[in-house]
Amino acid sequence: MQMLKKIRCNDSVFLIGCTLFFTFILNAQFIIRAAERTPLLRLHDYLFLATIPVVLFCAFMVVFNLLALPWIRKPLLIILLLCGAAANYFMYSFGTVIDTNMVQNVFETDLQEASALLSLRYVLWLLVLGVIPALVISATRITRTRPWWFTLARRALWCVGSILVILLIAALMYKDYASLFRNNKGLVKMVTPVNVVSGVIHYADDRWLQGNQDLVRIGQDAHKGPLVKAAGKKTLVIFVLGETARAENFSLGGYSRETNPKLKQQQVIYYPHASSCGTETAISVPCMFSGMTRSQYNANLARHQEGLMDVLAHAGVNVMWRENDGGCKGACNRIPHTDMTLWKLTDICHNDYCLDEVLLHRLSHYIDSLKDDSVIVLHQMGSHGPAYYLRYPPAMRQFTPTCDSKQIQDCDHQALVNTYDNSLLYTDAMLSDTIDLLKSYQDRFNVALIYLSDHGESLGEHGMYLHGTPYLFAPSQQTHIPFLLWLSSDYARTYGVDESCLRQHAQQDEVSQDNVFHTLLGMVNIQTALYQPRLDLLKVCQAH
Repeated sequence: MQMLKKIRCNDSVFLIGCTLFFTFILNAQFIIRAAERTPLLRLHDYLFLATIPVVLFCAFMVVFNLLALPWIRKPLLIILLLCGAAANYFMYSFGTVIDTNMVQNVFETDLQEASALLSLRYVLWLLVLGVIPALVISATRITRTRPWWFTLARRALWCVGSILVILLIAALMYKDYASLFRNNKGLVKMVTPVNVVSGVIHYADDRWLQGNQDLVRIGQDAHKGPLVKAAGKKTLVIFVLGETARAENFSLGGYSRETNPKLKQQQVIYYPHASSCGTETAISVPCMFSGMTRSQYNANLARHQEGLMDVLAHAGVNVMWRENDGGCKGACNRIPHTDMTLWKLTDICHNDYCLDEVLLHRLSHYIDSLKDDSVIVLHQMGSHGPAYYLRYPPAMRQFTPTCDSKQIQDCDHQALVNTYDNSLLYTDAMLSDTIDLLKSYQDRFNVALIYLSDHGESLGEHGMYLHGTPYLFAPSQQTHIPFLLWLSSDYARTYGVDESCLRQHAQQDEVSQDNVFHTLLGMVNIQTALYQPRLDLLKVCQAH
Protein backbone atom coordinates (compact mmCIF):
# COMPACT_ATOMS: atom_id res chain seq x y z
CA MET A 1 0.00 0.00 0.00
CA GLN A 2 2.98 2.28 0.69
CA MET A 3 4.14 1.73 -2.89
CA LEU A 4 0.70 2.61 -4.21
CA LYS A 5 0.82 5.93 -2.38
CA LYS A 6 3.89 6.87 -4.44
CA ILE A 7 2.09 6.57 -7.79
CA ARG A 8 1.81 9.98 -9.40
CA CYS A 9 0.96 10.97 -12.94
CA ASN A 10 -0.76 13.68 -14.89
CA ASP A 11 -4.30 13.51 -16.20
CA SER A 12 -3.41 12.23 -19.68
CA VAL A 13 -1.13 9.44 -18.45
CA PHE A 14 -3.82 8.33 -15.98
CA LEU A 15 -6.50 8.12 -18.67
CA ILE A 16 -4.17 6.43 -21.18
CA GLY A 17 -3.27 3.80 -18.58
CA CYS A 18 -6.92 3.13 -17.77
CA THR A 19 -7.81 2.98 -21.47
CA LEU A 20 -5.04 0.48 -22.18
CA PHE A 21 -6.27 -1.75 -19.34
CA PHE A 22 -9.88 -1.66 -20.55
CA THR A 23 -8.81 -2.28 -24.15
CA PHE A 24 -6.28 -5.10 -23.83
CA ILE A 25 -7.19 -6.76 -20.52
CA LEU A 26 -10.95 -6.45 -20.05
CA ASN A 27 -11.60 -6.82 -23.78
CA ALA A 28 -9.00 -9.44 -24.61
CA GLN A 29 -11.73 -12.02 -25.25
CA PHE A 30 -13.55 -9.69 -27.62
CA ILE A 31 -10.34 -9.17 -29.61
CA ILE A 32 -9.61 -12.91 -29.65
CA ARG A 33 -13.15 -13.81 -30.76
CA ALA A 34 -13.02 -11.15 -33.49
CA ALA A 35 -9.73 -12.64 -34.70
CA GLU A 36 -11.25 -16.14 -34.75
CA ARG A 37 -14.10 -14.89 -36.91
CA THR A 38 -11.88 -13.05 -39.38
CA PRO A 39 -10.60 -15.06 -42.37
CA LEU A 40 -6.91 -14.18 -42.57
CA LEU A 41 -6.35 -14.68 -46.29
CA ARG A 42 -4.86 -11.36 -47.38
CA LEU A 43 -2.66 -8.60 -45.99
CA HIS A 44 -5.82 -6.47 -45.81
CA ASP A 45 -7.34 -8.98 -43.34
CA TYR A 46 -4.36 -8.65 -41.00
CA LEU A 47 -4.51 -4.87 -41.22
CA PHE A 48 -8.24 -4.98 -40.43
CA LEU A 49 -7.61 -7.18 -37.41
CA ALA A 50 -4.94 -4.77 -36.18
CA THR A 51 -7.41 -1.90 -36.28
CA ILE A 52 -9.84 -3.54 -33.85
CA PRO A 53 -7.89 -2.75 -30.64
CA VAL A 54 -7.08 0.69 -32.10
CA VAL A 55 -10.79 1.47 -32.54
CA LEU A 56 -11.51 0.17 -29.02
CA PHE A 57 -8.71 2.29 -27.57
CA CYS A 58 -9.89 5.43 -29.36
CA ALA A 59 -13.53 4.85 -28.37
CA PHE A 60 -12.60 4.45 -24.70
CA MET A 61 -10.39 7.55 -24.89
CA VAL A 62 -13.32 9.61 -26.14
CA VAL A 63 -15.65 8.30 -23.43
CA PHE A 64 -13.17 8.62 -20.58
CA ASN A 65 -12.06 12.10 -21.58
CA LEU A 66 -15.68 13.28 -21.75
CA LEU A 67 -16.95 11.61 -18.59
CA ALA A 68 -13.95 11.39 -16.28
CA LEU A 69 -14.39 14.78 -14.59
CA PRO A 70 -12.02 15.39 -11.67
CA TRP A 71 -14.54 14.78 -8.90
CA ILE A 72 -16.15 11.65 -10.43
CA ARG A 73 -13.46 10.01 -12.58
CA LYS A 74 -12.06 7.63 -9.99
CA PRO A 75 -15.43 6.35 -8.63
CA LEU A 76 -16.75 6.02 -12.18
CA LEU A 77 -13.72 4.09 -13.44
CA ILE A 78 -13.70 1.84 -10.36
CA ILE A 79 -17.39 0.96 -10.84
CA LEU A 80 -16.85 0.23 -14.53
CA LEU A 81 -13.74 -1.77 -13.70
CA LEU A 82 -15.44 -3.98 -11.11
CA CYS A 83 -18.50 -4.53 -13.31
CA GLY A 84 -16.28 -5.35 -16.27
CA ALA A 85 -14.19 -7.81 -14.25
CA ALA A 86 -17.30 -9.60 -12.99
CA ALA A 87 -18.79 -9.80 -16.50
CA ASN A 88 -15.45 -10.96 -17.84
CA TYR A 89 -15.40 -13.96 -15.54
CA PHE A 90 -18.72 -15.32 -16.79
CA MET A 91 -17.84 -14.59 -20.42
CA TYR A 92 -14.53 -16.46 -20.14
CA SER A 93 -15.75 -19.31 -17.95
CA PHE A 94 -19.20 -20.08 -19.37
CA GLY A 95 -19.38 -18.29 -22.72
CA THR A 96 -22.11 -16.07 -21.26
CA VAL A 97 -23.48 -13.24 -23.39
CA ILE A 98 -24.00 -10.06 -21.36
CA ASP A 99 -27.16 -8.25 -22.43
CA THR A 100 -30.36 -6.82 -20.95
CA ASN A 101 -31.81 -10.25 -20.23
CA MET A 102 -28.66 -11.34 -18.42
CA VAL A 103 -28.71 -8.13 -16.36
CA GLN A 104 -32.34 -8.92 -15.52
CA ASN A 105 -31.24 -12.36 -14.32
CA VAL A 106 -28.67 -10.73 -12.04
CA PHE A 107 -31.21 -8.35 -10.48
CA GLU A 108 -33.91 -10.99 -10.13
CA THR A 109 -31.86 -13.97 -8.96
CA ASP A 110 -32.07 -15.12 -5.37
CA LEU A 111 -29.36 -16.00 -2.84
CA GLN A 112 -29.59 -19.70 -3.65
CA GLU A 113 -28.94 -19.23 -7.36
CA ALA A 114 -26.28 -16.59 -6.79
CA SER A 115 -24.36 -18.71 -4.29
CA ALA A 116 -24.21 -21.56 -6.82
CA LEU A 117 -22.12 -19.31 -9.08
CA LEU A 118 -19.67 -18.21 -6.38
CA SER A 119 -16.33 -19.97 -6.23
CA LEU A 120 -12.71 -19.42 -5.21
CA ARG A 121 -11.80 -18.88 -8.87
CA TYR A 122 -14.44 -16.16 -9.18
CA VAL A 123 -13.12 -14.41 -6.07
CA LEU A 124 -9.52 -14.58 -7.35
CA TRP A 125 -10.60 -13.38 -10.79
CA LEU A 126 -12.43 -10.41 -9.31
CA LEU A 127 -9.46 -9.69 -7.05
CA VAL A 128 -6.85 -9.70 -9.84
CA LEU A 129 -8.85 -7.99 -12.59
CA GLY A 130 -11.07 -5.81 -10.42
CA VAL A 131 -10.07 -5.10 -6.85
CA ILE A 132 -6.29 -4.68 -7.26
CA PRO A 133 -6.58 -2.38 -10.33
CA ALA A 134 -9.31 -0.46 -8.47
CA LEU A 135 -6.91 0.04 -5.54
CA VAL A 136 -4.25 1.29 -7.97
CA ILE A 137 -6.71 3.81 -9.44
CA SER A 138 -7.83 4.90 -5.99
CA ALA A 139 -4.27 5.37 -4.74
CA THR A 140 -2.93 7.16 -7.82
CA ARG A 141 -2.37 10.86 -7.25
CA ILE A 142 -3.13 12.89 -10.37
CA THR A 143 -0.84 15.90 -10.49
CA ARG A 144 -1.68 19.15 -12.20
CA THR A 145 1.20 21.32 -13.38
CA ARG A 146 -0.68 23.16 -16.10
CA PRO A 147 -3.65 25.58 -15.96
CA TRP A 148 -7.13 24.10 -16.11
CA TRP A 149 -7.69 25.42 -19.64
CA PHE A 150 -4.60 23.59 -20.88
CA THR A 151 -5.88 20.30 -19.46
CA LEU A 152 -9.27 20.93 -21.03
CA ALA A 153 -7.69 21.70 -24.39
CA ARG A 154 -5.54 18.57 -24.20
CA ARG A 155 -8.63 16.47 -23.51
CA ALA A 156 -10.39 18.05 -26.45
CA LEU A 157 -7.42 17.19 -28.67
CA TRP A 158 -7.48 13.59 -27.46
CA CYS A 159 -11.20 13.36 -28.26
CA VAL A 160 -10.88 14.96 -31.69
CA GLY A 161 -7.82 12.88 -32.56
CA SER A 162 -9.50 9.65 -31.45
CA ILE A 163 -12.67 10.43 -33.40
CA LEU A 164 -10.62 11.21 -36.53
CA VAL A 165 -8.79 7.87 -36.23
CA ILE A 166 -12.12 6.02 -35.87
CA LEU A 167 -13.57 7.85 -38.89
CA LEU A 168 -10.46 7.11 -40.97
CA ILE A 169 -10.61 3.40 -40.14
CA ALA A 170 -14.36 3.38 -40.82
CA ALA A 171 -13.80 4.99 -44.23
CA LEU A 172 -11.17 2.43 -45.20
CA MET A 173 -12.67 -0.70 -43.64
CA TYR A 174 -16.39 -0.14 -43.16
CA LYS A 175 -17.29 -3.22 -45.22
CA ASP A 176 -15.07 -5.41 -43.05
CA TYR A 177 -16.63 -4.17 -39.81
CA ALA A 178 -20.15 -4.41 -41.22
CA SER A 179 -19.52 -7.99 -42.35
CA LEU A 180 -17.95 -9.00 -39.02
CA PHE A 181 -20.81 -7.72 -36.86
CA ARG A 182 -23.59 -8.65 -39.29
CA ASN A 183 -22.41 -12.26 -39.45
CA ASN A 184 -21.58 -12.47 -35.72
CA LYS A 185 -24.46 -10.67 -34.04
CA GLY A 186 -23.38 -11.64 -30.53
CA LEU A 187 -19.86 -10.26 -30.89
CA VAL A 188 -20.75 -6.66 -30.07
CA LYS A 189 -22.24 -7.85 -26.75
CA MET A 190 -18.74 -8.92 -25.71
CA VAL A 191 -17.37 -5.36 -25.51
CA THR A 192 -16.84 -4.75 -21.79
CA PRO A 193 -18.11 -2.79 -19.86
CA VAL A 194 -20.30 -1.37 -22.65
CA ASN A 195 -22.41 -4.56 -22.52
CA VAL A 196 -22.99 -4.16 -18.77
CA VAL A 197 -23.83 -0.45 -18.94
CA SER A 198 -26.18 -0.94 -21.90
CA GLY A 199 -27.91 -3.86 -20.17
CA VAL A 200 -28.38 -1.92 -16.92
CA ILE A 201 -29.77 1.14 -18.71
CA HIS A 202 -32.26 -0.90 -20.73
CA TYR A 203 -33.28 -2.93 -17.68
CA ALA A 204 -33.74 0.19 -15.54
CA ASP A 205 -35.79 1.88 -18.24
CA ASP A 206 -37.96 -1.18 -18.74
CA ARG A 207 -38.40 -2.04 -15.08
CA TRP A 208 -38.53 1.27 -13.20
CA LEU A 209 -39.19 4.07 -15.68
CA GLN A 210 -41.88 2.22 -17.63
CA GLY A 211 -42.83 -0.41 -15.08
CA ASN A 212 -44.85 1.63 -12.55
CA GLN A 213 -48.18 1.19 -14.27
CA ASP A 214 -51.63 0.17 -13.14
CA LEU A 215 -52.53 -3.50 -13.22
CA VAL A 216 -54.27 -4.51 -16.45
CA ARG A 217 -56.99 -7.05 -15.76
CA ILE A 218 -57.70 -9.73 -18.36
CA GLY A 219 -60.07 -12.67 -18.68
CA GLN A 220 -62.73 -11.29 -16.36
CA ASP A 221 -65.29 -12.94 -18.61
CA ALA A 222 -63.78 -16.37 -17.84
CA HIS A 223 -66.23 -19.04 -16.70
CA LYS A 224 -66.49 -22.81 -16.59
CA GLY A 225 -67.77 -24.50 -19.72
CA PRO A 226 -70.39 -27.26 -20.06
CA LEU A 227 -67.93 -30.17 -19.97
CA VAL A 228 -66.42 -29.38 -16.60
CA LYS A 229 -69.83 -28.43 -15.19
CA ALA A 230 -71.42 -31.70 -16.30
CA ALA A 231 -68.53 -33.88 -15.14
CA GLY A 232 -69.38 -36.34 -12.39
CA LYS A 233 -66.11 -35.52 -10.63
CA LYS A 234 -64.10 -32.37 -10.15
CA THR A 235 -61.03 -31.84 -12.32
CA LEU A 236 -57.50 -31.64 -10.92
CA VAL A 237 -54.58 -30.66 -13.16
CA ILE A 238 -50.99 -30.47 -11.92
CA PHE A 239 -48.62 -28.37 -14.01
CA VAL A 240 -44.98 -29.19 -13.28
CA LEU A 241 -42.86 -26.30 -14.49
CA GLY A 242 -39.37 -27.62 -15.09
CA GLU A 243 -36.06 -25.80 -14.89
CA THR A 244 -33.12 -26.06 -17.30
CA ALA A 245 -34.09 -29.43 -18.80
CA ARG A 246 -33.07 -29.77 -22.42
CA ALA A 247 -34.93 -32.08 -24.80
CA GLU A 248 -31.71 -33.30 -26.34
CA ASN A 249 -31.08 -35.42 -23.23
CA PHE A 250 -34.60 -36.83 -22.78
CA SER A 251 -34.78 -40.49 -23.78
CA LEU A 252 -38.50 -40.03 -24.45
CA GLY A 253 -37.37 -37.92 -27.40
CA GLY A 254 -34.79 -40.38 -28.70
CA TYR A 255 -31.71 -39.76 -26.52
CA SER A 256 -29.66 -42.97 -26.54
CA ARG A 257 -29.15 -43.01 -22.77
CA GLU A 258 -32.19 -43.98 -20.65
CA THR A 259 -32.97 -40.84 -18.69
CA ASN A 260 -36.75 -41.38 -18.48
CA PRO A 261 -37.20 -45.00 -17.33
CA LYS A 262 -40.16 -44.28 -15.06
CA LEU A 263 -42.02 -41.89 -17.33
CA LYS A 264 -41.75 -44.47 -20.09
CA GLN A 265 -43.81 -46.80 -17.89
CA GLN A 266 -46.44 -44.10 -17.29
CA GLN A 267 -47.56 -43.93 -20.92
CA VAL A 268 -47.09 -40.17 -21.15
CA ILE A 269 -47.68 -38.23 -24.37
CA TYR A 270 -44.36 -36.66 -25.34
CA TYR A 271 -43.86 -33.75 -27.77
CA PRO A 272 -40.38 -34.07 -29.31
CA HIS A 273 -40.58 -30.79 -31.27
CA ALA A 274 -41.11 -28.23 -28.49
CA SER A 275 -39.44 -24.85 -28.09
CA SER A 276 -39.23 -22.22 -25.36
CA CYS A 277 -40.18 -18.56 -25.35
CA GLY A 278 -36.81 -17.49 -23.95
CA THR A 279 -33.49 -18.86 -22.81
CA GLU A 280 -33.81 -17.79 -19.17
CA THR A 281 -36.47 -18.19 -16.49
CA ALA A 282 -37.07 -14.45 -16.21
CA ILE A 283 -38.31 -14.41 -19.81
CA SER A 284 -39.84 -17.85 -20.37
CA VAL A 285 -42.01 -18.07 -17.25
CA PRO A 286 -43.83 -14.71 -17.55
CA CYS A 287 -44.06 -15.24 -21.32
CA MET A 288 -45.84 -18.60 -21.16
CA PHE A 289 -48.25 -17.41 -18.45
CA SER A 290 -49.00 -14.07 -20.15
CA GLY A 291 -51.09 -15.38 -23.03
CA MET A 292 -48.82 -13.59 -25.48
CA THR A 293 -46.93 -15.60 -28.06
CA ARG A 294 -43.15 -15.37 -28.27
CA SER A 295 -43.36 -13.11 -31.34
CA GLN A 296 -45.78 -10.77 -29.53
CA TYR A 297 -44.25 -10.92 -26.06
CA ASN A 298 -43.84 -7.60 -24.27
CA ALA A 299 -42.02 -8.01 -20.95
CA ASN A 300 -43.09 -4.61 -19.64
CA LEU A 301 -46.76 -5.32 -20.35
CA ALA A 302 -46.51 -8.79 -18.81
CA ARG A 303 -45.21 -7.31 -15.56
CA HIS A 304 -48.31 -5.20 -14.97
CA GLN A 305 -50.92 -7.45 -16.56
CA GLU A 306 -52.79 -10.43 -15.14
CA GLY A 307 -51.90 -13.85 -16.49
CA LEU A 308 -53.05 -17.43 -16.75
CA MET A 309 -53.38 -18.10 -13.02
CA ASP A 310 -55.50 -14.96 -12.59
CA VAL A 311 -57.81 -15.99 -15.45
CA LEU A 312 -58.29 -19.45 -13.92
CA ALA A 313 -59.12 -17.80 -10.59
CA HIS A 314 -61.62 -15.47 -12.30
CA ALA A 315 -63.39 -18.59 -13.60
CA GLY A 316 -63.74 -20.03 -10.11
CA VAL A 317 -60.94 -22.58 -10.39
CA ASN A 318 -58.97 -23.23 -7.22
CA VAL A 319 -55.31 -22.35 -7.93
CA MET A 320 -52.10 -22.92 -5.98
CA TRP A 321 -48.39 -22.38 -6.76
CA ARG A 322 -45.65 -24.31 -4.96
CA GLU A 323 -42.18 -22.84 -5.44
CA ASN A 324 -38.70 -24.42 -5.31
CA ASP A 325 -36.83 -22.23 -7.79
CA GLY A 326 -36.47 -18.77 -6.32
CA GLY A 327 -39.69 -17.18 -7.50
CA CYS A 328 -42.49 -17.29 -10.06
CA LYS A 329 -41.36 -14.11 -11.90
CA GLY A 330 -44.73 -12.47 -11.32
CA ALA A 331 -46.89 -15.36 -12.55
CA CYS A 332 -48.24 -16.17 -9.08
CA ASN A 333 -48.23 -12.74 -7.42
CA ARG A 334 -52.00 -12.49 -6.97
CA ILE A 335 -52.84 -16.12 -6.15
CA PRO A 336 -52.07 -18.42 -3.19
CA HIS A 337 -48.44 -19.53 -3.36
CA THR A 338 -45.87 -20.96 -1.02
CA ASP A 339 -42.08 -21.15 -1.04
CA MET A 340 -41.37 -24.77 -0.12
CA THR A 341 -37.77 -24.02 0.89
CA LEU A 342 -39.14 -22.20 3.96
CA TRP A 343 -40.34 -25.53 5.35
CA LYS A 344 -36.67 -26.33 6.15
CA LEU A 345 -37.15 -30.09 5.80
CA THR A 346 -33.84 -31.50 6.99
CA ASP A 347 -34.06 -34.75 5.02
CA ILE A 348 -34.47 -33.08 1.59
CA CYS A 349 -33.27 -29.51 2.18
CA HIS A 350 -29.62 -28.63 2.72
CA ASN A 351 -28.28 -25.16 3.44
CA ASP A 352 -30.06 -22.89 0.95
CA TYR A 353 -31.58 -25.41 -1.47
CA CYS A 354 -34.10 -28.26 -1.52
CA LEU A 355 -34.47 -31.29 -3.75
CA ASP A 356 -37.60 -31.19 -5.89
CA GLU A 357 -39.42 -33.84 -3.92
CA VAL A 358 -40.10 -31.03 -1.44
CA LEU A 359 -42.81 -29.93 -3.89
CA LEU A 360 -44.74 -33.13 -3.06
CA HIS A 361 -44.36 -32.74 0.70
CA ARG A 362 -47.83 -32.98 2.24
CA LEU A 363 -49.37 -32.21 -1.13
CA SER A 364 -51.85 -34.99 -0.48
CA HIS A 365 -53.07 -33.08 2.61
CA TYR A 366 -53.78 -30.07 0.41
CA ILE A 367 -55.54 -32.15 -2.25
CA ASP A 368 -57.66 -33.80 0.45
CA SER A 369 -59.06 -30.38 1.30
CA LEU A 370 -60.06 -29.52 -2.26
CA LYS A 371 -63.74 -29.35 -3.10
CA ASP A 372 -63.60 -27.64 -6.50
CA ASP A 373 -61.87 -27.87 -9.87
CA SER A 374 -58.20 -27.10 -9.27
CA VAL A 375 -54.89 -26.34 -10.95
CA ILE A 376 -51.66 -26.76 -8.98
CA VAL A 377 -48.30 -25.50 -10.29
CA LEU A 378 -45.11 -27.13 -9.02
CA HIS A 379 -42.08 -25.02 -9.95
CA GLN A 380 -38.96 -27.20 -9.92
CA MET A 381 -35.32 -26.46 -9.24
CA GLY A 382 -34.84 -29.14 -11.90
CA SER A 383 -31.38 -29.19 -13.46
CA HIS A 384 -30.36 -25.64 -12.56
CA GLY A 385 -26.62 -25.17 -13.08
CA PRO A 386 -23.82 -24.93 -12.59
CA ALA A 387 -24.19 -27.12 -9.47
CA TYR A 388 -25.91 -30.00 -11.25
CA TYR A 389 -24.50 -32.44 -8.70
CA LEU A 390 -26.67 -30.84 -6.00
CA ARG A 391 -29.91 -31.38 -7.94
CA TYR A 392 -30.33 -35.08 -7.14
CA PRO A 393 -29.86 -37.41 -4.16
CA PRO A 394 -27.03 -39.99 -3.99
CA ALA A 395 -29.45 -42.75 -5.04
CA MET A 396 -29.79 -41.08 -8.44
CA ARG A 397 -26.04 -41.04 -9.13
CA GLN A 398 -26.40 -43.66 -11.85
CA PHE A 399 -24.13 -42.23 -14.55
CA THR A 400 -20.51 -41.93 -13.45
CA PRO A 401 -17.98 -40.40 -13.14
CA THR A 402 -19.63 -37.12 -12.21
CA CYS A 403 -18.64 -33.46 -12.13
CA ASP A 404 -19.08 -32.61 -8.45
CA SER A 405 -18.04 -29.00 -8.87
CA LYS A 406 -19.47 -25.62 -9.79
CA GLN A 407 -16.49 -25.10 -12.11
CA ILE A 408 -18.17 -27.10 -14.86
CA GLN A 409 -15.91 -25.68 -17.57
CA ASP A 410 -12.99 -27.53 -15.95
CA CYS A 411 -14.74 -30.90 -15.83
CA ASP A 412 -14.34 -33.68 -18.34
CA HIS A 413 -17.19 -33.27 -20.82
CA GLN A 414 -18.54 -36.78 -20.32
CA ALA A 415 -18.47 -36.35 -16.54
CA LEU A 416 -20.43 -33.13 -16.94
CA VAL A 417 -23.02 -34.83 -19.15
CA ASN A 418 -23.24 -37.70 -16.65
CA THR A 419 -24.01 -35.28 -13.83
CA TYR A 420 -26.60 -33.43 -15.86
CA ASP A 421 -28.25 -36.69 -16.92
CA ASN A 422 -28.45 -37.78 -13.29
CA SER A 423 -30.45 -34.61 -12.57
CA LEU A 424 -32.84 -35.59 -15.37
CA LEU A 425 -33.19 -39.05 -13.86
CA TYR A 426 -34.31 -37.37 -10.65
CA THR A 427 -36.81 -35.22 -12.54
CA ASP A 428 -38.09 -38.40 -14.20
CA ALA A 429 -38.64 -39.97 -10.77
CA MET A 430 -40.29 -36.85 -9.35
CA LEU A 431 -42.69 -36.61 -12.30
CA SER A 432 -43.54 -40.30 -12.04
CA ASP A 433 -44.25 -39.89 -8.32
CA THR A 434 -46.53 -36.94 -9.12
CA ILE A 435 -48.46 -39.04 -11.62
CA ASP A 436 -48.77 -41.83 -9.04
CA LEU A 437 -50.13 -39.28 -6.56
CA LEU A 438 -52.71 -38.17 -9.13
CA LYS A 439 -53.67 -41.78 -9.79
CA SER A 440 -54.46 -42.20 -6.10
CA TYR A 441 -57.12 -39.50 -6.46
CA GLN A 442 -58.85 -40.86 -9.57
CA ASP A 443 -61.91 -41.83 -7.55
CA ARG A 444 -62.50 -38.17 -6.58
CA PHE A 445 -61.09 -36.21 -9.54
CA ASN A 446 -60.56 -36.33 -13.26
CA VAL A 447 -56.79 -35.95 -13.12
CA ALA A 448 -54.15 -34.83 -15.61
CA LEU A 449 -50.56 -33.57 -15.65
CA ILE A 450 -48.61 -31.28 -17.94
CA TYR A 451 -44.83 -30.83 -17.78
CA LEU A 452 -42.40 -28.70 -19.70
CA SER A 453 -39.12 -26.95 -18.99
CA ASP A 454 -38.68 -23.18 -19.00
CA HIS A 455 -35.59 -23.40 -21.22
CA GLY A 456 -32.71 -25.71 -22.05
CA GLU A 457 -29.00 -25.70 -21.22
CA SER A 458 -25.60 -25.68 -22.93
CA LEU A 459 -23.06 -28.19 -21.69
CA GLY A 460 -19.98 -26.97 -23.49
CA GLU A 461 -21.21 -27.20 -27.07
CA HIS A 462 -19.62 -24.41 -29.15
CA GLY A 463 -17.76 -23.38 -25.99
CA MET A 464 -21.01 -22.33 -24.29
CA TYR A 465 -22.26 -23.30 -20.85
CA LEU A 466 -25.46 -22.68 -18.88
CA HIS A 467 -28.15 -20.60 -20.66
CA GLY A 468 -29.30 -17.04 -21.28
CA THR A 469 -27.90 -16.58 -24.77
CA PRO A 470 -29.99 -14.06 -26.77
CA TYR A 471 -32.68 -16.03 -28.59
CA LEU A 472 -31.64 -14.82 -32.04
CA PHE A 473 -28.43 -16.83 -31.94
CA ALA A 474 -29.06 -19.23 -29.04
CA PRO A 475 -28.12 -22.86 -29.80
CA SER A 476 -30.88 -25.46 -29.94
CA GLN A 477 -29.69 -26.90 -26.63
CA GLN A 478 -31.06 -23.77 -24.92
CA THR A 479 -34.38 -23.51 -26.80
CA HIS A 480 -35.41 -27.13 -27.48
CA ILE A 481 -37.31 -28.25 -24.38
CA PRO A 482 -39.08 -31.39 -23.11
CA PHE A 483 -42.88 -31.15 -23.12
CA LEU A 484 -45.32 -33.91 -22.09
CA LEU A 485 -48.88 -34.65 -21.01
CA TRP A 486 -50.45 -37.40 -18.94
CA LEU A 487 -54.21 -37.93 -18.84
CA SER A 488 -56.16 -40.38 -16.73
CA SER A 489 -58.65 -42.56 -18.61
CA ASP A 490 -61.55 -40.85 -16.82
CA TYR A 491 -60.21 -37.43 -17.75
CA ALA A 492 -59.88 -38.42 -21.42
CA ARG A 493 -63.39 -39.88 -21.40
CA THR A 494 -64.98 -36.87 -19.68
CA TYR A 495 -63.36 -34.35 -22.01
CA GLY A 496 -63.68 -36.48 -25.15
CA VAL A 497 -59.95 -36.68 -25.83
CA ASP A 498 -58.75 -39.35 -28.28
CA GLU A 499 -55.34 -40.30 -26.87
CA SER A 500 -54.19 -42.19 -29.96
CA CYS A 501 -54.95 -39.09 -32.03
CA LEU A 502 -53.07 -36.96 -29.48
CA ARG A 503 -50.00 -39.23 -29.65
CA GLN A 504 -49.97 -39.04 -33.43
CA HIS A 505 -50.12 -35.25 -33.42
CA ALA A 506 -47.51 -35.07 -30.66
CA GLN A 507 -44.96 -36.85 -32.83
CA GLN A 508 -45.40 -34.59 -35.83
CA ASP A 509 -46.55 -31.18 -34.56
CA GLU A 510 -44.22 -28.36 -33.63
CA VAL A 511 -45.32 -26.91 -30.29
CA SER A 512 -44.00 -24.27 -27.94
CA GLN A 513 -44.68 -22.40 -24.74
CA ASP A 514 -47.19 -20.40 -26.78
CA ASN A 515 -49.51 -23.40 -26.27
CA VAL A 516 -49.39 -23.41 -22.47
CA PHE A 517 -51.92 -20.64 -21.75
CA HIS A 518 -54.63 -22.03 -24.02
CA THR A 519 -53.97 -25.71 -23.31
CA LEU A 520 -54.39 -25.22 -19.58
CA LEU A 521 -57.58 -23.21 -20.09
CA GLY A 522 -58.85 -26.01 -22.32
CA MET A 523 -57.85 -28.72 -19.85
CA VAL A 524 -60.26 -27.23 -17.30
CA ASN A 525 -62.79 -26.22 -19.99
CA ILE A 526 -62.59 -22.50 -19.23
CA GLN A 527 -64.41 -20.30 -21.70
CA THR A 528 -63.18 -16.75 -22.32
CA ALA A 529 -62.61 -14.45 -25.28
CA LEU A 530 -58.87 -14.89 -24.63
CA TYR A 531 -58.97 -18.61 -25.43
CA GLN A 532 -57.57 -19.60 -28.83
CA PRO A 533 -58.56 -23.19 -29.76
CA ARG A 534 -55.79 -23.49 -32.36
CA LEU A 535 -53.19 -23.19 -29.58
CA ASP A 536 -54.91 -25.76 -27.32
CA LEU A 537 -52.99 -29.01 -27.80
CA LEU A 538 -55.99 -31.14 -26.82
CA LYS A 539 -58.56 -29.42 -29.01
CA VAL A 540 -57.49 -31.10 -32.26
CA CYS A 541 -58.29 -34.51 -30.76
CA GLN A 542 -61.46 -33.71 -28.81
CA ALA A 543 -64.80 -35.14 -29.91
CA HIS A 544 -66.80 -32.34 -28.26
